[in-house]
Amino acid sequence: MTVNILGYAAQSATDMLAPFRFERRDPRPDDVVIKILYCGVCHSDLHMAHNDWGWSFYPLVPGHEIIGRVVAVGADVTRFQLGDPVGIGCMVDSCRQCSACEQGLEQYCEEGSTLTYSSYDRHDQRPTYGGYSERIVASEKFVVKVPDGLDLAGAAPLLCAGITTWSPLRHWKVSPGSQVAIIGLGGLGHMGLKLAKALGAEVTLFTRSPGKEADARRLGADQIVLSTDAVQMAAAKGRFDLIIDTVPYIHDLNPYLPTLALNGTLVLVGYVGDLTSTSTVPLILGRKAVAGSVIGGIAETQELLDFCGQHGITSDIEVIRIQDINTAYERMLKSDVKYRFVIDMASLKAQVGDNSSHGNTP
Repeated sequence: MTVNILGYAAQSATDMLAPFRFERRDPRPDDVVIKILYCGVCHSDLHMAHNDWGWSFYPLVPGHEIIGRVVAVGADVTRFQLGDPVGIGCMVDSCRQCSACEQGLEQYCEEGSTLTYSSYDRHDQRPTYGGYSERIVASEKFVVKVPDGLDLAGAAPLLCAGITTWSPLRHWKVSPGSQVAIIGLGGLGHMGLKLAKALGAEVTLFTRSPGKEADARRLGADQIVLSTDAVQMAAAKGRFDLIIDTVPYIHDLNPYLPTLALNGTLVLVGYVGDLTSTSTVPLILGRKAVAGSVIGGIAETQELLDFCGQHGITSDIEVIRIQDINTAYERMLKSDVKYRFVIDMASLKAQVGDNSSHGNTP
């Protein structure tokens, strides 16, 4: 038995997103069925829809910042009840038995985690479809609880933008007194500022845009450094224990490496691809490092949500209708959003029956 679902999909790398009907599987014993209320819009959604990374397949229903309510549970589910507010991020499964999975690092599953969309279910080999849709079905092990009191729309980006910055903050043990810098003030960067500040760090924003100072301070930045200003960059030499680089396109790392403190690390979380030439001199002269990180495991994601519940942290968002998603993608390419689009999935109900379908389930 399967359930017919309405969502929005790209039919190819060159097509805009449009209404699409597909099937969700019948729940397995450990599955939770979630009515999707909100779905954040991530840069990854746009890249995947356009096949910028070369591994997309179609039809592709994006969306991995999912907030909803439980509407059904399988017989073996123990963690969730009907009506619970819950979330699903970038993964819906993993092998669950490799070294990474046993450490709660499912994002680094040695077999490859099952992504929320444009992936294949490891049990029935059906394609996975994301959160730009009415409902989703997933194992309870890959569903997280949303704390009471968090704004549900504002909580959606925590499932990707939030955890992507939280994971390095935790891994590199940021605590009161740590010197942390964030490169870039966008969907990831603004969450990095909020979370680092809430952990007690002294937080600096690196930006190329002098007009962002007021907003950066509102979000938690103690200092702002213009990365195009040689004097300001020189003054920051040797300061930072951790730099989180959120820039999603190729850029030169060399100006930032001298600003690392002894044993400091610059961690890339925004860019996927080849780097330009990076000098090893500042790395060698100070045991500094350039590292990479993606999202976090399920336990770490739950930790993030609980922390945000305690500190009242959500993403700064602009709520949109699903019908405006292609315009949102265009605006996102221009950085014309503060700081994350979130789709109100109630707008999906406005679509009209069979006229909204591009065809049958593949």
